[in-house]
Formats: sequence, C-alpha cells, structure tokens
Amino acid sequence: MSAFTERELAYLQGERRLARLATVGADGTPHVAPVGWRLADDGAIEVEGISLDRTKKYRDIRATGRAAIVVDDVLPPWQPRGVEVRGRAEALAGPRPLIRIHPERVVSWGIESQRMGDRHARTVR
Repeated sequence: MSAFTERELAYLQGERRLARLATVGADGTPHVAPVGWRLADDGAIEVEGISLDRTKKYRDIRATGRAAIVVDDVLPPWQPRGVEVRGRAEALAGPRPLIRIHPERVVSWGIESQRMGDRHARTVR
C-alpha cells in the first residue's frame, strides 16, 4: 500500500519539479538544499546528484538517518500546492551514490482540495 493518496501520486508522478531536501547537521543546525528527485517503485523518494557523496546533505543523512523533502509549486493566480515527506533516510554508497527517504509522515496542500489552507497530513509508518 502506498504512503501517498491517488492525487498525491498523480502530482508526484506528473511534471518534473525541483524539491528542497532538509537535513540536520551534527551541531543541530538545519540545512536545506534544492535537489532533483524521483519517486521509486517502492514509494521511497530518491535523490541523486553530481558528487552527491561529498555533500553536506549526504553526510548529515549518514550521521542521523533522518530527512525531509518538499516538492511544490504555485499555480496562477496564487494556488500553492505540494507534498512534504519526512522519514527515515539512507545515504547509499556505490558507483552512483543515492539518498533514499522512506515516508513516515506525509503532508500535502492544494492537492486533495483547492481550498486555500487545506492540508492533508498523516503518519504512514
């Protein structure tokens, strides 16, 4: 069973959008970086990139095993929508290093309802 609703899946599998990946450093300072991403067949969010294994986000995830990612956009005239995924994260080594985020908490807005301020949130562990 997917961690995402049918509408969230349609949004995530639709047009390509930039995401922001949030991690926490050893000193507790948050770090946010724009990333490319994809939705894996098992429902995890995957992030790849050039020299990914040399980045702060990769090191933070190796140290904490936690991350959050937001995929969003705004339709005119002002209709924000998006999906936030928080959960367990892995920094996987290899010829193509990879970050995988396994959803535990999903929050979406502007996806299930177009009413401003409506949020759809749930724990999915």
